[in-house]
Amino acid sequence: MIWLSDKIVAKGNHVSVNYTGKLTDGKVFDSSIGREPLEFDVGAGQMIKGFDDGVIGMKIGETKTITIPPEQAYGTTDARKIIKVDKQSFPQFDLLKVGLMVSSGNGLAGKIVSKTDTDAAIDFNHELAGKTLIFEITLVSIN
Repeated sequence: MIWLSDKIVAKGNHVSVNYTGKLTDGKVFDSSIGREPLEFDVGAGQMIKGFDDGVIGMKIGETKTITIPPEQAYGTTDARKIIKVDKQSFPQFDLLKVGLMVSSGNGLAGKIVSKTDTDAAIDFNHELAGKTLIFEITLVSIN
């Protein structure tokens, strides 16, 4: 007989977890604290690879901290996703400011990373691309 507390997470399990995600400088970028636990199917590609792999082997009630390199999270920064736009091709160019989030015609979100009098650079990389992520995860349930 397997007691609930003896059950460990394996690929294919549906799990729920509480988590807090931080950057290496300690800044919290996301957390389930104060919300419902996050639910997902382990190994189904619903989560970044490092998070998915990190819960395997955990027991209910266990808390662990995992460090995920960019390659197992949102990838490295891709210079091809930083696009220069010419003032003439962007009707609202004068409203652009560094740090402003904009949307492309196909729904991609980008951030203005530089601007001159004649052009601007928009970074369409995921905001966490190139960053090492640290998660504190507590396993709530295995189904």
